[in-house]
Amino acid sequence: MFGFIPVGKRFSTAIGVDLGTGNTLVHLRGKGIVLNEPSVVAVSTEDRTVRAVGLEAKRMLGRTPASVEAVRPIRDGVIAEVSLVEEMLRLFLKRVIRNRLAGLRVRVVVAVPTGLTALERRAIRSSALAAGATEVHLVPEPIAAALGVGYAVDTPTGHMLVGIGGGTTEIGVVALGGLLYGASIRVGGDRIDRAIAAHVRRAYGLLIGEPTAELVKIQLGAIEEEGGDGAEGERVVEVRGRDLVSGLPTRIALRSADVREAIQEPVQQIVAGVLRALEATPPELAADIIERGITLTGGGALLAGLDRLIERHAGVPVRVAEDPLTCVVRGTARIVDDFDRFAALVA
Repeated sequence: MFGFIPVGKRFSTAIGVDLGTGNTLVHLRGKGIVLNEPSVVAVSTEDRTVRAVGLEAKRMLGRTPASVEAVRPIRDGVIAEVSLVEEMLRLFLKRVIRNRLAGLRVRVVVAVPTGLTALERRAIRSSALAAGATEVHLVPEPIAAALGVGYAVDTPTGHMLVGIGGGTTEIGVVALGGLLYGASIRVGGDRIDRAIAAHVRRAYGLLIGEPTAELVKIQLGAIEEEGGDGAEGERVVEVRGRDLVSGLPTRIALRSADVREAIQEPVQQIVAGVLRALEATPPELAADIIERGITLTGGGALLAGLDRLIERHAGVPVRVAEDPLTCVVRGTARIVDDFDRFAALVA
């Protein structure tokens, strides 16, 4: 039922994890993706004990009493509170492993940003072990994303992946089973949300929270094409918040043009990061990228027109991966399904 494989006289199963700034996804061999929850933790402000994790905790953002705080322990690709990430991952894995797997061998592969420190790596390993894992391996996100897209990363052919997550944009060039170029830019969906909230505050004197800004991004987020989309193409949504002058709740009509203006800076930073990666790529691999193009993964890849914008600036084809939100966790699933083949990719 769970895809167990005999190991001596015992059985084992394998779990792949995408530990993201915005969401954590868990893949259980034989079952598929069994968990997809926001990377949010609700804690007591008195003793920092964990009250809730995941979706339950995210619903508390901006709504908690003084005794409870809802936090994102991973921000901009950096683990801000190691103990909270440790507890969050442990609780997520506990939901998957449960008592039914007690006493069995469990292998866990976690995809992580390229810039994690040694302390952060140890915290991830220890939390997975505390949840019941027998062995824990870490794999860089660009390699996991390439595997999730379906690329043969153990061949000489080079592939460029741009993973636009909640906290960071992970850029990698993968070939011969290794990460030949890797860069982590602290710009992602969260920065875009903050840019929208800041624009609404400046332009309309309206204070909105991160959940509202994220909803606006999903509803109106798009990159303006050359020549504009004209008045007929404008979309409008009602946004509610607190008026900074009166302090009273109010609402405004926000246009798609407002969002395009708000997100220009973070989007240009992503484009600049891609161009730097292309400049640093060896000529032989650059030829592969010119032929095969760049693949966008992560939630930010769904921002309408971003692929065409990067293509215009980079001069190479750009495509959005199929189901970009799950590419990384599907890549970890490929590793655990054929660990002997991909063991050299993990640490």
